[in-house]
Amino acid sequence: MTTTKNNEHKNIKVPNLRFPEFQGEWKESTIGEMFDLYSGNTPSRLNKEHFTGTVNWISSGELKEHYIYSSKEQISEEAAKSLKLLPVGTFVIAIYGLEAEGVKGTGSIIQEPSTISQACMSFIPKGVIENEFLYSWYKKHGNVIGIRYAQGTKQQNLSYDILEKFMIAYPNTKEQEKLNKFISLLDERITTQNKVIDKLQSLIKGINQRVFMNNGINYKLGEISEIRSGYSGNQLLSKKGLKVSRIETISGHKVNLERVGYVAPFESSENYKLQVGDILFSNINSVEYIGNTAFIDKDYDLYHGMNLLRLTPNNMVVIPFYLYLLLNTNRMLNRFKTVCNKAVSQASINQTELGKTVVQIPSINNQKQICELYQALYTKLETESNTKSLFQNQKQYLLRQMFI
Repeated sequence: MTTTKNNEHKNIKVPNLRFPEFQGEWKESTIGEMFDLYSGNTPSRLNKEHFTGTVNWISSGELKEHYIYSSKEQISEEAAKSLKLLPVGTFVIAIYGLEAEGVKGTGSIIQEPSTISQACMSFIPKGVIENEFLYSWYKKHGNVIGIRYAQGTKQQNLSYDILEKFMIAYPNTKEQEKLNKFISLLDERITTQNKVIDKLQSLIKGINQRVFMNNGINYKLGEISEIRSGYSGNQLLSKKGLKVSRIETISGHKVNLERVGYVAPFESSENYKLQVGDILFSNINSVEYIGNTAFIDKDYDLYHGMNLLRLTPNNMVVIPFYLYLLLNTNRMLNRFKTVCNKAVSQASINQTELGKTVVQIPSINNQKQICELYQALYTKLETESNTKSLFQNQKQYLLRQMFI
């Protein structure tokens, strides 16, 4: 590959990084000139037969991977008559609800004839730009388009009128084909890495069902751990003061320091500082996330905040990491969903109720063996996830350099 210096000639349409056999400027047109844009619709759900067929009906939340082969819901041929059946190879993006996490900038190329919902927009070429090239172009620009141009107060949406006006620079067909093949190879490697991660996660789930069987001595959680509520002082608007945990801090089962709150220093703050071995437990949340936990595996310089309970295990009886693993089993999570107090928008478990929860604790030696197994599995999972992130970052860098 060769690099191109176009800082001194900003109007020259050439990418910063290019295959050496290609020269000359790229052409530029609007999306509307080069593609027919189409947004779908939802067949009436009052007629149950509409959703009992075999025709793909793709919704915006499914546009995660490079290619999409099948949809979660299929519609009947009769229902599909009121929609456009898109051919294989069509590029489709999400245009509704772009404020939601993981939706902005998403798009896929369909691999089976499909229909789409009104929350999606399809692009059918009417010029020389291939949909594979458009896919990569949108992967570079989609987030920015969603942030700057999506409209709406309650829900951020894109529309035909917005999208058709965007300018897209593109090379000749041969250069597009080489770029497409190169990006596809990267995507294949990322897909392979996803499969490795999925298999590891499935392995962990399978081991859960065998390892945490009904054995050991029965204890109430309140007998083997101290359960405390967090500091309820007012949080600061600025990122100054002491970092405190919030519900969002443990949404991924790990401490996320990008999603903490801040409070002014207070007298008893040391009583609230989280220590290695503590477990944070989500006791006020939607029913789906009740019982979500995070293990404090190192000093995060973080303090225990609102809407989370803090469990400090008695390590003479239970290894803290073992208790964390036990609380994450499906059996325990289902129990928390069953016993929680359900309100209109959220559910809760108070300290007393949580303390009454009965758990079975095996010998310390058995706990150690189980912890060692899971630490090895989690280390492997983290390594594979980091590898995936490296490939994704590499792809994003190349998209920035090889596309205009």
